Amino acid sequence: MNAYLDSSIILRIILKQPSPYEGWREFENLVGSQLVEVECLRTLDRMRVAEGIPEDVLLAYRVDLFEVMKGVDLFQPTPPILRRASETFPVAIGTLDAIHLSTALSWKDEQSEDLVFLTHDKGLNRAAQALGFKTEGI
Repeated sequence: MNAYLDSSIILRIILKQPSPYEGWREFENLVGSQLVEVECLRTLDRMRVAEGIPEDVLLAYRVDLFEVMKGVDLFQPTPPILRRASETFPVAIGTLDAIHLSTALSWKDEQSEDLVFLTHDKGLNRAAQALGFKTEGI
């Protein structure tokens, strides 16, 4: 089975937050947008500045992030994906969520295979379900 991995799943794992979605390792193929890496790194940098996270802790988070990312096929937000992200969605979503969903839709169309959408974000979960994705992580 294939799964789209949202940054909320990865961040909860690497930051050792409560109730991480442990089932992500069970999927044969993990895919995501290049945005996942950017979002995770931006979150870590915001934590460094806002919370004063020590350098050694930040480094450990980054090592864990890149370890998780090794198993994820990342796709660039290409012009067709960005065009799709600018179109109408069945529910209101933000720009980055639209790019994530458009990436997942593009992958699903190209591969002609099912794709489970993994997220801890309730709004993104609702949007993915509205587009016909099976979702997990909420």
